[in-house]
Amino acid sequence: MVFKRLLGSLGVGGPTVDTVLEPGAVRPGGTLTGRVHLKGGDSDFEIDHITLELVARVEAEHEEGESEGVAVFDRSTVGGGFRLAAGEVREIPFTMALPWETPITELYGQSLGIVLGVRTELAVAGAKDKGDLDQLSVTPLPSQEAILEALGQLGFGFKSADLEVGRIRGTGQRLPFYQEIEVTPAPRYAHQVNEIELTFLATPAGLDVVLEADKRGGLFSEGHDTLTRFTVSHDEAAHQDWNTLVDGWMRQLVGQRAAYGSDSPYEQGSSHGHGDGHRSGPGMGTAVAAGAAGLAVGVVGGMVAAEVVDEVGDFFEGDEEEEEEEG
Repeated sequence: MVFKRLLGSLGVGGPTVDTVLEPGAVRPGGTLTGRVHLKGGDSDFEIDHITLELVARVEAEHEEGESEGVAVFDRSTVGGGFRLAAGEVREIPFTMALPWETPITELYGQSLGIVLGVRTELAVAGAKDKGDLDQLSVTPLPSQEAILEALGQLGFGFKSADLEVGRIRGTGQRLPFYQEIEVTPAPRYAHQVNEIELTFLATPAGLDVVLEADKRGGLFSEGHDTLTRFTVSHDEAAHQDWNTLVDGWMRQLVGQRAAYGSDSPYEQGSSHGHGDGHRSGPGMGTAVAAGAAGLAVGVVGGMVAAEVVDEVGDFFEGDEEEEEEEG
């Protein structure tokens, strides 16, 4: 990656910045490491601070419909308070703890269509400019991976994933958005359920698993949504019989009869409870069959839509162009 000149409020001839993340994916609650490379401009500059922002592409529902945007979900200052001489090259190593609710972006190396990034803000003499944006890859926690694998083993298929602005009542959710992973029902439930949406809310101790089913209507009844929540500890991942546990969750979810209308625990633009009004995440319109070999195998073995890769690049390029135009 080349140095990115800050052409906004810092002006031509100002310092340049390039943030390089350590290669490989990280896990929710883990530590992000890397280095910020600075190169001095045409004259000396006082560097007030260097701050890293974690950003995500999110979807929000409102009266006019649905829109996409960029949400900042964490910030960490990693340096500053020094003079950068003209032409000086300086390297600043950093570590940054990821929130436990950080969404997962990939499963066994295959993209789920979720776009996260690390954006670098450089403040010089009171002026700020966001001059560098790097893609962030996040792989599941062992407990999350075990649940996804069990779903695949039980015959559920991966369909799409996105990030929805909103909060889930009755949980300890901390981020202003949550991740939805949409799966197609196993054959044994296909006559009862159209689709199932899965949300992970991780903490240092364990994992809240929120499941919602879009249930099919009968001859004399309309379809409706049902929702339930389960909690597991991270320590259970190594020795739990996940197939049996997850199958029990699904039987309980599908067996529920009460509709969740105005009492839905989802707030602030959530798409839950809207049935067919839900729209899948961008770039994931092509469903990836999972089959009985496991959800992860379905993603790896299937053809992930090419537009997923394209839109990841477009998102980062578009964000950088917007910053330059503001300058």
